Amino acid sequence: MKKILITFHDAGGGHRNAAVALQAMAKAQNRDWDVELVQFQELTDRLDVLRKVTGIRIQEQYNTLLRNGWTLGSKQLLRVLQWTIQIFHGPLVKLLEGFWKEHPADLLLSVIPHFNREIAESWEKVYPGRPFVTVITDLADFPPRFWIEPAKNQIVIAGTEKAVEQARAFGKDDAHVFGVSGMVLRPEFYAESSVDAAAVKRELGLREGLPTAMVLFGGFGSKVMYEITEKLDAARLPVQLILICGKNEKLAARLKAKKWNIGTAVLGFTKEVHKLMRAADFMIGKPGPGSIAEAMQRGLPVLVECNSWTLPQERFNTEWVKEKKVGVVLKSFEDVVGGVQQMLEPAKLAEFKKNVAAQDNRAIFEIMEILQTLLSKQSAGPNSKRVRDAVEVA
Repeated sequence: MKKILITFHDAGGGHRNAAVALQAMAKAQNRDWDVELVQFQELTDRLDVLRKVTGIRIQEQYNTLLRNGWTLGSKQLLRVLQWTIQIFHGPLVKLLEGFWKEHPADLLLSVIPHFNREIAESWEKVYPGRPFVTVITDLADFPPRFWIEPAKNQIVIAGTEKAVEQARAFGKDDAHVFGVSGMVLRPEFYAESSVDAAAVKRELGLREGLPTAMVLFGGFGSKVMYEITEKLDAARLPVQLILICGKNEKLAARLKAKKWNIGTAVLGFTKEVHKLMRAADFMIGKPGPGSIAEAMQRGLPVLVECNSWTLPQERFNTEWVKEKKVGVVLKSFEDVVGGVQQMLEPAKLAEFKKNVAAQDNRAIFEIMEILQTLLSKQSAGPNSKRVRDAVEVA
């Protein structure tokens, strides 16, 4: 049995979701792998410089920014974080080396940004020649020092043509970059379902024949969800909302406390997003790669915004939405009423849905095959022509 380590953290929900999805798919396919998840924040806690100063972990500070919408200037904050990581590069590498020695594996996989240089260097020192893979969980890299590193042993798996081009521009050859058809999604998004949309709406207390929008701002919600609901409520549009607040209990309580003119179903953290999306006609939310990918898989066009408050690593996602013609990109959710009105136009919504249906994301299945090939290469040795050929085919 092969051992695989997957490093993730909880800054946002997408990194954990990707790690859990890969672990679950390996089990579902009965792969001869022992897949262990490693929480990177817990592993490196004693070197968390921001925690030493503020008492709050890096990932918790990030989630607080998202929850409150304090994302203006996030590009500058991002560079400060990267500068801090460079200062602690040596101690981080040494810390990681010790962990890898205590937790041997045949392959190491990362679904986090920023730290791949340290991970790659420490892994190569302890297990030279064993694969180190970074699965980019954004639609594109945000160089420098984000996802793709100059480390020669870093293998990159990218879910868009743009990210593949970035990896090649960074010097990655065919043996070190693999393109797949999208973002990693949990297996349940692919499972056949007999879920009836009308039944889900009834369960939520919503009307069966009324257009429905899912409002989703990641696992920690956002206060802008309340503002969106206020604007749509005041406009009295013929729409109802499924509001997923995630772990933001304060937001959920506030939404539930008000009597709205439009239909609303307010939920906290749930693992049933794949089911609830069956009851929606489109999604309103931040342009997170995971949320967009989930919406595409469930046939939902998206209504997102892009402005100075949008996280820099998510701005390309809005370009992708416009390029693929799978939704509406607003300059601000101040204009959400106009955006929803576009979604309520039958012809426009039908066009969006047609374009969404053209997206065929099979990334998690493709990644399983790539990992299998890399493990086979590692077993056979680096000079095996048979395995080199297999990698090229994959």
